[in-house]
Amino acid sequence: MRDKVLKIWPEINWIQNKELREKTLDCWVYAIENSVLTPDDLEIIPFSLLIKDCKITFMNHKRTAVQLSVDIAKKMKENFGEEIKIDMDILISGAILIDVGKLIEYDKVEGKLTTSKAGKLLRHPFSGVAIADRFGLPPEVQHIIAYHAKEGDDAKRSIEAIIVHHADFVSFEPFKA
Repeated sequence: MRDKVLKIWPEINWIQNKELREKTLDCWVYAIENSVLTPDDLEIIPFSLLIKDCKITFMNHKRTAVQLSVDIAKKMKENFGEEIKIDMDILISGAILIDVGKLIEYDKVEGKLTTSKAGKLLRHPFSGVAIADRFGLPPEVQHIIAYHAKEGDDAKRSIEAIIVHHADFVSFEPFKA
């Protein structure tokens, strides 16, 4: 399963810190093993069940959000220099993990993708933090997961969380109906 996850998530290898890289990978392996979805499904299913006839796949959206996060952070560091401190490993791990909890939100009923009971009761920022905590991800990564969506709108986000939040929404909002 680890090889399958790395195939759909080559960005995991962008994380320089080996321990953080392994824990990030472990979260995805666990989520897939506890989901009705396979790594192949993630390359096919729509990234949101809330968007009618969504043609953007889960992995296309996810990888775009991670890549945008990295590009934004690099540009900020290039332009602002020492005035801004961005931990790239925390940013990348958090960006990769913001939707790991979504795998628990899915169910298949008569071959059709739907929202699971757990998904109706807990949104993915909550289940994502639970998964990250299970594998000992640092609070800085859990913060990004917890506050990347609307749940974080009234919270003070770290610089990494701000970047990931906006990258995620930039790759989501244009497709909303």
